[in-house]
Amino acid sequence: MIRYQDLAEQVTRYHPGASVEVIQRGYVVSAKYHKGQVRQSGEPYLTHPLEVANILAGLKLDAETVTAGLLHDVLEDTLIGADELRRQFGEDIFQLVDGVTKIAQMRLGATRQAKQAETFRKMLLAMVHDIRVLFVKLADRLHNMRTLQHLPPEKRERIALETLNIYAPLAHRLGMSKIRGELEDLSFSFLDPAAYQHTVAQIEARRAVSKDFIDEAEGTIRRALDEHGIPARLESRIKRIYGVYNKMKRQKITIDEVFDFIAIRVITDTVEHCYSILGLLHNLWKPVPGRIRDYIAIPRMNLYQSLHTSVIGRSGQPFEIQIRTEEMHFVAEEGLAAHWKYKEGKQGVVEGEEQFRWLRQLIESQQEVSDPREFLNNLKIDLYQDEVYCFTPKGEVITLPRDATPVDFAYAIHSEIGNKCVAAKVNGRIVPLRYKIKHGEIVEVLTDEDASPRREWLSFVKTSRTRNKIRRFINQKEREAAAEVGRALLEKESQRFGVAWKKVLQMPELFQVMGRCGLRKVDEIYPAVGYGMLTPRQILGPLFPDRAPSAEASVEHASAGAVPAAPAHSTSKLAMISNVVRGVFGKGKGQSAVTVKGSDDMVIYRAKCCNPILGDDILGYITRGKGIFVHMADCPSLKNLLGTDRIIDVEWVAGDGHETFEVHLNIVSEDKQQVLAEIITAVSKQKVNIRESRSRSLPDAGRRIIDIMLDVSDVKQLQKIVQGIKSIEGIEDVERERQLS
Repeated sequence: MIRYQDLAEQVTRYHPGASVEVIQRGYVVSAKYHKGQVRQSGEPYLTHPLEVANILAGLKLDAETVTAGLLHDVLEDTLIGADELRRQFGEDIFQLVDGVTKIAQMRLGATRQAKQAETFRKMLLAMVHDIRVLFVKLADRLHNMRTLQHLPPEKRERIALETLNIYAPLAHRLGMSKIRGELEDLSFSFLDPAAYQHTVAQIEARRAVSKDFIDEAEGTIRRALDEHGIPARLESRIKRIYGVYNKMKRQKITIDEVFDFIAIRVITDTVEHCYSILGLLHNLWKPVPGRIRDYIAIPRMNLYQSLHTSVIGRSGQPFEIQIRTEEMHFVAEEGLAAHWKYKEGKQGVVEGEEQFRWLRQLIESQQEVSDPREFLNNLKIDLYQDEVYCFTPKGEVITLPRDATPVDFAYAIHSEIGNKCVAAKVNGRIVPLRYKIKHGEIVEVLTDEDASPRREWLSFVKTSRTRNKIRRFINQKEREAAAEVGRALLEKESQRFGVAWKKVLQMPELFQVMGRCGLRKVDEIYPAVGYGMLTPRQILGPLFPDRAPSAEASVEHASAGAVPAAPAHSTSKLAMISNVVRGVFGKGKGQSAVTVKGSDDMVIYRAKCCNPILGDDILGYITRGKGIFVHMADCPSLKNLLGTDRIIDVEWVAGDGHETFEVHLNIVSEDKQQVLAEIITAVSKQKVNIRESRSRSLPDAGRRIIDIMLDVSDVKQLQKIVQGIKSIEGIEDVERERQLS
């Protein structure tokens, strides 16, 4: 087991003036409170915080960060209180430990996904104040991955997938290539052991062949450097396991076609020598066109700097050469951890520091996303994406994800530029707003003061930051328009009650009515009425029970022509902002009456192309003369319709508990005789009606395909059914069939 003296000696070597007494105290407290706790491997729990602290010391981080590594689990897993930890170690170390601690108290019934999203959100916000929070969390995850084999298979898979989707990309964004590479390889080994072993075998076979080639290439480079008096040292590396596998899979190539499988690094003293070496190498070997990258002049967002070139070596074998200074090499290996400096109490995302811009934008773009699934999906998209470097007309470099559009570019400059964007020029010519920007292009955004974001942009923009900005603007405008419609309805209906709406606003009883309707402020009444969530009579009726007008005279039963005119700018949206489709599709029949203000005869249909059921995310599509078809929000049929005014927001409204929805499940299992009976038993436990079941054997494949049709009450019940089926031995896959026949 690592000793605290070992940690103190490491820290003293790279921080000679550091006070290591705090490391000793951190060790004592961690040992005291973790005493008696054991890891799944059978080792004392203390081995984990010691290993985490050792990883942090290996990154040459300060004594406070190493101490936080020793203490990172005490708030979550021991009885020490927050106040006691703060008293013993001060605010900085407490905030580091608290920043990596999971959310302890969540609302009753919160899903694992919701808890995961809130944990990541807390960690991101903690990073704003102190970037070291993320270093501690990555060290924690790295050691957990190194010992993941001791956990049950299901938990191993879940943690490995989370690591591959979130933590490895975070390490990549921080430029911490060594940690990223190890996290990816470990995740890969647990998620797909067969593919992992096959890739390792391919790499080892090629490594043996490549050794002589590397030695010869390095000898050629050394002789050229010596001839020109350029000081440099050489390193070589073989591409990491997951990197090789991913490139072969993505590009559909063999290992022999991976250009950067072999990379020789030339590490010199100055930037000038970097460019001189590039010229020398191109005289030695023919460069591959399109494979030269200058990350010195334009560093990557994660601070990475280097010159890259691919050349054709002996026997036509391509290989990559990376040229950088010693300082660039240190940052390339350790990333932000190498760049980070503790000074003047500024540990966090300091305003004005370019290396933190991506992190500020990431945090900003996720702060207002409430849905856990959307938050996690956005996080994955924003973290793991290739980059495109483009320029403003003034030469400023803008870094965007691959396939980003001029709209993404506009919002990357400023929100107001994005909101007023009407057109764009790329390299001097007008391009569509959905144009995909390429490396090195000069992009100019054309704006108009009267312009505003369009809903159809959501179908092609790339970054979640841009998407959230557009949604926020549109939602705000629609809320304002709904509020105007609601005010007009309330003023008109109050006249029918024989009172001016202005006088109603002065009545103390109004707040009691608002409270019963779930409203806290007067300003919340107008959009609630405008959206159709409340009727004017629900507000006015309790205040004037003796004055209620007849139903025939009431706005609630007025014809479409009697609805007060909306402001000119909101007329085209009236169908969406003044109504919420309320109702549930019953008994799997596909349609049910809906209440749409001003159009009592509207009918809703459950779209057969995606078969939504209660609990699914849904959108409505207004057809001409037929009613509203409700689709799942991710239905492919809606992809090309999102920019039209005929797409409306709809919501589920719980019925009487007796509604059911027809769902088809496709099941793949081993070819066993009793499997269908076991499936029916598992389904019956949920007390649902089985409409039909079919089973067919595929003898050649040793598999059985089972189709089963059920009546379920909602998505939650369906999820329980699927989990029950998956728990049956021999079940390989369970898939919900979207399309109804």
